[in-house]
Amino acid sequence: MRKSIMIVGVGGQGSLLAAKIIGRAAVSQGYDVKVSEVHGMSQRGGSVVTYVRYGDKIYSPIICRGEADVILSFELLESARWLPYLKKGGVIVTSEQKINPMSVITGKAAYPEAIVEKLEQAGAAVVSADSLDIARKAGNEKASNVALIGLGEKYFGIDSEILRDAVRTSVPEKFVELNLRAFDLGAEAAATYKNQ
Repeated sequence: MRKSIMIVGVGGQGSLLAAKIIGRAAVSQGYDVKVSEVHGMSQRGGSVVTYVRYGDKIYSPIICRGEADVILSFELLESARWLPYLKKGGVIVTSEQKINPMSVITGKAAYPEAIVEKLEQAGAAVVSADSLDIARKAGNEKASNVALIGLGEKYFGIDSEILRDAVRTSVPEKFVELNLRAFDLGAEAAATYKNQ
């Protein structure tokens, strides 16, 4: 077994914590794990990508075009930006959050419409939900990264309880219950998703 997961979004959305949780869970399940550093403009607003690869033996954290089993996207437009990296039969798990890039802010472009539909037309399997709203229901929108992990957990090839344990050991103790609620609500959203 070998899994290649790309975690994409913009700076400040918690992609590094998401990579830490998934990587820690994969280690706990007995896999060899390689996690890349964050690449991109990691200050708030810049596009960022982190690679998490795990399996029986992994030699490099780098994921090339057409190799990602899962693209875990914190922002809708970022899921489209990184689509060429998805392998045939892979899945995009994306938040429906929209953060305007500089070209939209300055009026040089409009934020694209119907991104999920366009991804599906391009042949991608897509699971999308409003992870910010899920996190708000759990108690705090800052847990949206963990809600997104819950939304995608069935695609990671890692036992759900091991992922929950990784959440427990990766967030400060006072936020554990909040993040576990966000994870569980994300998983519930995935279970009712139209593509399932």
